[in-house]
Amino acid sequence: MEKDLTSGNTLKLIISFCIPLIGGAIFQQLYNIVDTMIVGRFVGVNALAAVGSTGSLNFLVIGFALGLTGGFGIPIAQAFGAKNQKLVLNTIMNAVYLCVFFSVVMTLLMHISTYSLLDIMKTPSDIMKDSYDYIIIIFYGLTCTLAYNMLASISRALGDSKTPLLFLFISSVLNVVLDLFMIINLNMGVQGAALATIISQGISAILCLVYMHYKYTNLRFDKESRKINSLIIKKLLRIALPMALQNSITAVGTVILQSAVNTLGSAKVAAITAGQRIQMLFTQPMDMLGATMATFSGQNLGAKKYDRIFKGIKESLTMVVVYGVLILLFMFFFGKYLALLFVDSSEIAIIADTQRFLVINSVFYFTLGILFVTRNTIQGLGKSALTMLAGLAELIARAIVALSLVRYWGFNAILFANPIAWIAADIILIPTIIIILKKIKKESKIEGI
Repeated sequence: MEKDLTSGNTLKLIISFCIPLIGGAIFQQLYNIVDTMIVGRFVGVNALAAVGSTGSLNFLVIGFALGLTGGFGIPIAQAFGAKNQKLVLNTIMNAVYLCVFFSVVMTLLMHISTYSLLDIMKTPSDIMKDSYDYIIIIFYGLTCTLAYNMLASISRALGDSKTPLLFLFISSVLNVVLDLFMIINLNMGVQGAALATIISQGISAILCLVYMHYKYTNLRFDKESRKINSLIIKKLLRIALPMALQNSITAVGTVILQSAVNTLGSAKVAAITAGQRIQMLFTQPMDMLGATMATFSGQNLGAKKYDRIFKGIKESLTMVVVYGVLILLFMFFFGKYLALLFVDSSEIAIIADTQRFLVINSVFYFTLGILFVTRNTIQGLGKSALTMLAGLAELIARAIVALSLVRYWGFNAILFANPIAWIAADIILIPTIIIILKKIKKESKIEGI
């Protein structure tokens, strides 16, 4: 069901749109979490470390793909907000053409370079084979990843955040079943976990496509809407490429940091892996609130309802700060119990390190929430190139920790790497969004809106 975010109570609209996104994001994180839990429990700590050691490389590639599809959704949202149906259809088709192109190119690049990248990251020799076997299958399934996320981005741009959730739920359940079957029954190890993820995501994409075909009766693509439009392609790339590169720039920092973690041994890698999986799950509500603001600001920009953008930003920032404080309290009291999901209770050192990671990072979750809201709003307003500076700030911050501080403080330095990166990004994003909003307010007065 399409939803117009340009009229009605802003807070209610933001929350109602965001809740299905949060559900979808949590289910999507379950792909990685279930893989990690089952691998850690049924294959072993080294296999857990192997999956974890690929996390930053995974983020480098998948983050680029998510940035692309998220960016492609913004011009669609703007066209929908302006109520230009012909432009909506033509923008969707040109975005699909670009997705096919990037799917082929990215898959070929990762086929050629994955092993070398793992070697450059100083992946420990005892987990190198499992690391490669896991991540190469994930990369071979990039078409499934791009397909699902493009369909989800189209749905969100049209104000529908529920449709992707429905099919992601189905595929998440399937992922759990396939994980257990392939790892326990077929004894496929990390390869089984990767295959389960790709198969499940592919099925999710197919189901979503079929449903959208019958549900969105206004999405009927005639010969005119299927034409390649160079102006639309330029706009799509102008918005999406900076978003994709921003994700990848951030990911380069995590790759450098992962290289430093890898030098600390498999036990520390396992602890960070468990901590990051838990953190990714609990930070999804803030991330998805940011994604909501991209659609919300995009639609309202198209409708020229600038006051609603200002109000939505204030309400979203308040929500992420409150949420950050609540999660800090939760991690302080329950973090060690969450670690038990990934390793046996006998792994006392790993459990303790995981809890330390969770508590220290959660102290700074409010800064991460501010990052999500401001960055996505800037992107929704069509200024995605500016967010690359924030990604560069994150990269530099993580590189400083990895290349300078880890040698002196070891694991303790790793614990503060993410918070330092989040703060560095906020230092760029906060002044940027203030300047953009002032410019919009000035232009609205000139236009008499």
